[in-house]
Amino acid sequence: MKLDEFTIGQVFKTKSYKLTKENIMKFATEFDPQYMHIDEEKANQGRFNGIIASGIQTLAISFKLWVEEGCYGDDIIAGTKMDNFKFTKPVYPEDELYTIVEVTDKYATKEETGILTVSLSTFNNIEEKVFEGDLSVLIKR
Repeated sequence: MKLDEFTIGQVFKTKSYKLTKENIMKFATEFDPQYMHIDEEKANQGRFNGIIASGIQTLAISFKLWVEEGCYGDDIIAGTKMDNFKFTKPVYPEDELYTIVEVTDKYATKEETGILTVSLSTFNNIEEKVFEGDLSVLIKR
């Protein structure tokens, strides 16, 4: 979709993604090697009572789910800004995440391009919000 096809207040719901202990630990080993993500024994003794996903992984999954909706298609040019990230609940192995995306702002920057801002809210399978944040992209008009 081009910038002019989006409307402020428009809402999309993505498909879901189920995490496993193995993919949490694999991601964290490479990108966020902290004990609560990779050391099951220490994580079991910590405040979360087990392995949890990295916030960076939760962000990446949220973005993946949104992109896979296909709304940007070939009209996206580049990401421009990320704001207001909040990791509101831990994400555990076997949690199934989905994202609600709301268009919050859009404006033209040139005759052929503009900035689109969406708010991402990601929930687990028991309807707890686990992540929220804003994403802006440069997109064709």
